[in-house]
Amino acid sequence: MRIHVTSVFVDDQARALEFYTAKLGFRMKRDIPVGDHRWLTVVSPEQPDGVELLLEPDDHPAVGPYRDAIVADGIPAVSFQVDDLKREHDRLTGLGVRFTQEPMDAGPVRMAILDDTSGNLVQLVELKAA
Repeated sequence: MRIHVTSVFVDDQARALEFYTAKLGFRMKRDIPVGDHRWLTVVSPEQPDGVELLLEPDDHPAVGPYRDAIVADGIPAVSFQVDDLKREHDRLTGLGVRFTQEPMDAGPVRMAILDDTSGNLVQLVELKAA
């Protein structure tokens, strides 16, 4: 068994696609019209056949209260691994990405948290050398 698709709720699929591709560097994998929305996924350019991230519309009534609660508690909706957190932080800051948590040590990792402009917090993690 493997993870094939996971999702993050977004308030605007087009804006989310722009952020996740132009800022974070993912590539669009699928864009399939589904009623009023799209089955819109992105993947890492390093793993184009890997796990897909679905940019899922947030119009279900449970999404707002759920997302508001986890954001208020500072809990990221998703976590992405990076090889060099300082380099990624500098690159993203240069692109205007807003971080809610600057890079910090957290046990066996260095981590930072950013705002994805779609209502979510995103954690970036660099594994420290063993």
